[in-house]
Amino acid sequence: MSIYQQIQHHSLTGKKQFAWLVDPDKYTDTGLENSVKIAVKAGVDLVFIGGSLLVDNRVEKCINIIKSNSNLPTVLFPGSPQQVSDAADALLFLSLISGRNADLLIGRHVEAAPYLKKSKLEIMPTGYMLVDCGKPTTASYISNTFPIPYDKPDIAACTAMAGELLGLKLIYMDGGSGAAKPISPKMIEQVKASVDIPIIVGGGIRTREQLTDACNAGADVIVIGNAIESDPELLFYFAEVMKAAV
Repeated sequence: MSIYQQIQHHSLTGKKQFAWLVDPDKYTDTGLENSVKIAVKAGVDLVFIGGSLLVDNRVEKCINIIKSNSNLPTVLFPGSPQQVSDAADALLFLSLISGRNADLLIGRHVEAAPYLKKSKLEIMPTGYMLVDCGKPTTASYISNTFPIPYDKPDIAACTAMAGELLGLKLIYMDGGSGAAKPISPKMIEQVKASVDIPIIVGGGIRTREQLTDACNAGADVIVIGNAIESDPELLFYFAEVMKAAV
């Protein structure tokens, strides 16, 4: 079963999945190795790798460390074609459908397509939606786009519907790295009710209540990154909350 088929299956059966987002710039080799071992014990389902802006070219090295210490599925979450590596298992082929920057709707995809077509990566077409969660983020700055207003769930729902009708297989709603607050349960709920494809939600989730709210509102995959960077032991905490939310 492919990674996408697993996500889809769990979405249909109501099982929530926990994705740990690894920003390669934020981990030393030793720190990542230790965090991976914790992730395995905690029962993390997926590892997303990438970021809006990477200073060091460490994507492939991070993938190799993760694979050397676990059997966790590695999924690229690329901020640019330079973050693509055949060492991973799969790639979120992100189209920024919340913005109007043609380069991130299709332009970068044209650059990456010849390589991806030849690669062994499982390609998962994903509608990426940035949501304003309280403060400007690297993602909104680098993408040169306006995020969806926090209190406009109808815009988010219509955007997600358009993405699904265009043939995208996943919707990724993101408050961005360092978001001041998570995406509202009302917006998640409205998007979930508007499409028949799995919903990924990330950005700003730091507490049990926020994680539970996102699960109850309909998120199929919860992505947490920033909170774990400073305390990898939180992987245990968030994984337990996820299990309770199933």
